Amino acid sequence: MTSDSHQPKIPAWPPKSAPRLFVPGPLGVADHVTIEGPQAHYLARVMRVGAGDAVVLCDNQTGEWAARVLEAGKREVVLACESLLRPREGVPDFTLCAALLKKDRFDLVLEKACELGVRQIQPVLTRRCVADKLNLERAQTILTEAAEQCARTALPELLAPVKLDQLLRQWEPARALFFADEAGGIAAAPAFAAHSGPAAVLTGPEGGFDAAEREAIRALSQARAITLGPRVLRGETAALAATALWMGVTGDWARDQD
Repeated sequence: MTSDSHQPKIPAWPPKSAPRLFVPGPLGVADHVTIEGPQAHYLARVMRVGAGDAVVLCDNQTGEWAARVLEAGKREVVLACESLLRPREGVPDFTLCAALLKKDRFDLVLEKACELGVRQIQPVLTRRCVADKLNLERAQTILTEAAEQCARTALPELLAPVKLDQLLRQWEPARALFFADEAGGIAAAPAFAAHSGPAAVLTGPEGGFDAAEREAIRALSQARAITLGPRVLRGETAALAATALWMGVTGDWARDQD
């Protein structure tokens, strides 16, 4: 009689090395999905998938699906959904309101904020912003690729850039706004820990907020000025440090994971 230790192990399916892609949904069991364009090139030419290979698909609606390649051609790849691996994750109700930065620096904010777990990203235009435009299609591609890399099943919502005064006028009454003020404030970690409910963090541009902007932000009843420590942080550092700290103190980093 053969012991269990000598039984051949069945390889996990889909394997951890299977490529992950976001596709339009909703997906369902036995659905056929045709991949075209850059995603087809990635699967066929870069990952070199063939018939029978596994691909993990996410639709940002139902969750994450195991799919099997039916056909892999030069211009399109056809897959069949086989099973739901994970339902769409719940994401903490946290918005990063980050002043628009130079392209490469804001690209970093987008990518890492997605990895850190934000639900929503609101680019903000302030008086000292060097950049004044954002290519939303390109920015969405950066977020999607980051979500695929870090195994998110829910894409962050990317909003169009808005001027600071408009952001303040339209602020949700129930959402706290933690304002990273270089002029000083209460320590961020205990401020985050003392709050429950929807929240956002507002961080500034390369040159910081001017005095009038700081006054307008502080005048908002939901605003709470915080400090991110004794050092002067770059715009992208402040945005990501504040996000990581919030996730660690009161977001989903503070929860046990199965």
